[in-house]
Amino acid sequence: MNFLRGVMGGQSAGPQPSGAETIQKLCDRVASSTLLDDRRDAVRALKALSKKYRLEVGIQAMDHLIHVLQTDRSDAEIIGYALDTLYNIICNDLEEEEQEENLQKQPEDLGSQFTEIFIKQQENITLLLTYLEEFDFQVRWPGVKLLTVLLKEQGPQVQQIILVIPMGVSRLMDLLADSREVIRNDGVLLLQQLTKSNAAIQKIVAFENAFERLLDIITDEGNSDGGIVVEDCLLLLQNLLKNNNSNQNFFKEGSYIQRMKPWFEVGDDNAGWSAQKVTNLHLMLQLVRVLVSPTNPPGATSSCQKAMFQCGLLQQLCTILMATGVPADILTETINTVSEVIRGYQINQDYFASVNAPSNPPRPAIVVLLMSMVNERQPFVLRCAVLYCFQCFLYKNQKGQGEIVSTLLPSTIDATGNSVSAGQLLCGGLFSTDALSNWCAAVALAHALQENASLKEQLLRVQLATSIGNPPVSLLQQCTNILSQGSKVQTRVGLLMLLCTWLSNCPIAVTHFLHNPANVPFLTGQIAENLGEEEQLVQGLCALLLGISIYYNDNSLENYRKEKLKQLIEKRIGKENFIEKLGFISKHEFYSRAAQKPQPSFSSPDHMMFDHEFTKLVKELEGVITKAVYKSSEEDKKEEEVKKTLEQHDSIVTHYKNVIRVQDQELEELKKQVESLKAQNEQLQTAVTQQVSQIQQHKDQYNLLKVQLGKDNQHHSAHGDVSQMNGVQPEEISKLREEIEEWKRKLELLQEELREKDALIKTLEFSPAAEGTEQSSQTNTCGPKADNDLNKEIETLRTQLQSQSTEIAKLQSEKQELLQKLNETATLSEEKTSLKQQLDSSNSTVAILQHDISKLQQEVAEFKKEQDDLLLLLADQDQKIIALENKLKELGEPVEDEDDIESVDQGEEDEEDDGEEEEA
Repeated sequence: MNFLRGVMGGQSAGPQPSGAETIQKLCDRVASSTLLDDRRDAVRALKALSKKYRLEVGIQAMDHLIHVLQTDRSDAEIIGYALDTLYNIICNDLEEEEQEENLQKQPEDLGSQFTEIFIKQQENITLLLTYLEEFDFQVRWPGVKLLTVLLKEQGPQVQQIILVIPMGVSRLMDLLADSREVIRNDGVLLLQQLTKSNAAIQKIVAFENAFERLLDIITDEGNSDGGIVVEDCLLLLQNLLKNNNSNQNFFKEGSYIQRMKPWFEVGDDNAGWSAQKVTNLHLMLQLVRVLVSPTNPPGATSSCQKAMFQCGLLQQLCTILMATGVPADILTETINTVSEVIRGYQINQDYFASVNAPSNPPRPAIVVLLMSMVNERQPFVLRCAVLYCFQCFLYKNQKGQGEIVSTLLPSTIDATGNSVSAGQLLCGGLFSTDALSNWCAAVALAHALQENASLKEQLLRVQLATSIGNPPVSLLQQCTNILSQGSKVQTRVGLLMLLCTWLSNCPIAVTHFLHNPANVPFLTGQIAENLGEEEQLVQGLCALLLGISIYYNDNSLENYRKEKLKQLIEKRIGKENFIEKLGFISKHEFYSRAAQKPQPSFSSPDHMMFDHEFTKLVKELEGVITKAVYKSSEEDKKEEEVKKTLEQHDSIVTHYKNVIRVQDQELEELKKQVESLKAQNEQLQTAVTQQVSQIQQHKDQYNLLKVQLGKDNQHHSAHGDVSQMNGVQPEEISKLREEIEEWKRKLELLQEELREKDALIKTLEFSPAAEGTEQSSQTNTCGPKADNDLNKEIETLRTQLQSQSTEIAKLQSEKQELLQKLNETATLSEEKTSLKQQLDSSNSTVAILQHDISKLQQEVAEFKKEQDDLLLLLADQDQKIIALENKLKELGEPVEDEDDIESVDQGEEDEEDDGEEEEA
């Protein structure tokens, strides 16, 4: 122990040992001491020396320190010292004083070499991961720092070792859940190093719920107002998402995009932002751009764009865009972010077109941004960002292109001058004295024409007033005029790119261009001259424009037909020289830079020469123009024929496509109709099935009632049946009504018989009275004559009785026939009535039926009462007839016995009853 005190700075009588000797003695003590305290003190001493004597400690003590990690696991203190010592050996991030002191003594890659020694045995990494699972602070924290520095020095090798260790990555994810912020924050740094450029580890970390944990940390720390921990979490999120389509999809599907919206909630007072807040917000914007980067698969990008609009993230970004007091670099990055959120996605582009700046009067955000783009006092990076935003707004957006071009057309220009339109700003920038504004406006206008032939033709209508008193000139002519005036290279390059985009795939624009006799000589003169390197770019673009004028020439101008233009090139330039000048474009350094990505990114304004979309046009046209220049007239003719054939074919194909499109629409409509009819059919089938079932039930009930009624279903049984009909069906009510009608008919017949008998009674009463009077007055004188008259009257009465009996028999016969026909008709009508009434049965209620039944019962009772009264009247009449017959007998006149007539009538009635029973 006294030795260690001397090493640690105590007084000693003899000469001081050197650092290497001290380290050697400490290593021997670590290796040979049996007491844990001695080994612990020795390791602590090595830790103290490890920063100043990094090389010596690393060479002599590394194996001993690893051995301590393997054997002394039970003592957290010695393990912590050992891990700290290894960290000091491997870490190159020394303090400034120590770094200056040891700069010449230690090689630069010392940490990498020691790391390579440590990871040579993969068991060392496994051992280190086991210590990271320890909760003890003095073990876990040094372990996190050591693994982090190992990943910094030999990242790919350490990553591969961790991947093959079972649950290696999952163990490290527990660091994010540590309640001690120091360990949690260093765990974030460890995962940053672990996930660098390794898609497999990135996926494992993402699926271990890293997104949820990191977003929770950012929220807990205050979002953009948080400290450096938020910055570290955002850097880790970028590692997990950048160029990793699987993780991006997982992030979107997990609804984590929605959790990004609160990051961009800024207040009205945006003054005095801290440097950390600016850094955090910058990283947050970059994270949004990672999800919607143009380099991502189109499907993944559009789904993220859709989610950002639906959750209100795009709206929040536009709020920052139009806010005041936002730092310039944040505003620039916000513009770039909005650009990529709307790029190629129609819904977001439409929303952006509707955004207004909070000015008086309100102006569209696009107009406000264009004002910044053509303002030479604005920062260069901001102007580039606005140009990118405008390009993204027009990308695959024919509607937006049409709106921009329409602001240039004569019919839509605001004559009052109260508001500035996008078209006016572009024209102002195109012809301003600032070369950068010229270039930006030309490129922006070219994007408004990109892949839109109809707008290229419409733009030919644009007329510009150059000066007072002079006639207006076309926009195309004004561009060529400025081009020929020898302006700055950047201005000419921008105008040539605009003209090439305008004329490509638009023969009408080519004809307008060639119609100006000064254009072709200017182009050939520019191409033929031998100019310096700065002008080579302009020469190449002039060759491209002339080549477009040949390739898309429809030969409508006699003096500028394809063949004559090629002859002109041959005479004044030479085909080989022309092709060489054309090749200047694609060989230029600025062309290669612009072709890499859509966003305009230039180190200085002087390097702003090419647009990304224009590089695609050059790549497409360079080869076909070369072929067009070398083709003979016969080949041109053949090509024209082929073009015509292809155009006809294309028109036919387009026609059939339209027909197919219309048919597809009709087919879809018919399918919808079929589906609707199927649904209706199913509903009707169900209803019919239910109705058939109900009808069958009613038929069964009806048949059951018929059986219950029996064969004696006559007048007297109706009352008994009706009295039992609680819940009677409509068929039974119909039958009761038919019976009532039958009773009414019978009643009428009886009333007719009663009237006839009343007439007979009156006749009989009158005859005896007259005979009595005559007999009393003429007893002796007129006896024989009165007898004769009386006999005649009696005979007449007999004849009338016989005729009445015959007529009654005939009526009974006809009644029987009518009853038979009525029963047949009733059977048919009963079926019809049952079906019809079955459909309406749901609207009937038991109460209504019972009311009807009681009413019918009352009517039947009344009819029966009337029938009884009639029977009594008939009985009285029979008594009167008997009395008259007795008077006739008293007078000595023979009278036919009534019993004989009744027997005949009874026989007929019996026959009638038998017939009715058979019908029943």
